[in-house]
Amino acid sequence: MKQTVFLICAVLALAGCASLPEVAKPAAVAAKAVPPPDPKTQMAALETRIAALIEEQRLKLDPDAKPLLFDPELAQVARLRASDMAEKNYLAHAAPNGDTSATLLMAQDAKWQGLLGENLAAQHYVPQSGVDVDQFAQRFLDEWMKSQPHRENLAFKAYDRTGVGAAVNGDTVYVAQLFASDLGIKSDRDPQSGVTEFASPTAAVSPDATATPPVPLRLRGAEGGGAN
Repeated sequence: MKQTVFLICAVLALAGCASLPEVAKPAAVAAKAVPPPDPKTQMAALETRIAALIEEQRLKLDPDAKPLLFDPELAQVARLRASDMAEKNYLAHAAPNGDTSATLLMAQDAKWQGLLGENLAAQHYVPQSGVDVDQFAQRFLDEWMKSQPHRENLAFKAYDRTGVGAAVNGDTVYVAQLFASDLGIKSDRDPQSGVTEFASPTAAVSPDATATPPVPLRLRGAEGGGAN
């Protein structure tokens, strides 16, 4: 099934402040500005904060949604995806070499089965200001909430596991969040099976989709865009 790719472009503007009339002040030694932390050292904290905000938002949208447990396998794949996008400067579900979260996941766990959802996003930052973890995590959530595909992914109540990856290169932060559910599928996987793409997580569990024996992994993905 052909997958629709959604790209969200958000323009972040810094509000300008009018200058006040200059007032003569006693001469003083200017304090040396403290540079912001290296953004690379803040990616782990950003991943944790995004996961927490998404969990809170899921419960607001649907109190019956299953809690999202941290899955180290999903987190590893999410970090690989975020790092690859940062290194090669792209925002897409498939890497230039064709790798996707689904193929990476199956490569590291041949018996993985179920429904896999993916949300991607990128945001620019000002090097002089650095990356404010709380602010950037909220931005990613806000942009995903504006997009129906992203919103459906993060709100789908059957998902019960997640992993977040964040990486930075130049002046851009890239994020990948994966959601998963085994859908009750047994782990005795047919090695000939592969990935089936669906337009939404709801479509993946519809009667039409489950009328035939399910393939091991069903992929649902949505992209998010950052400021330009």
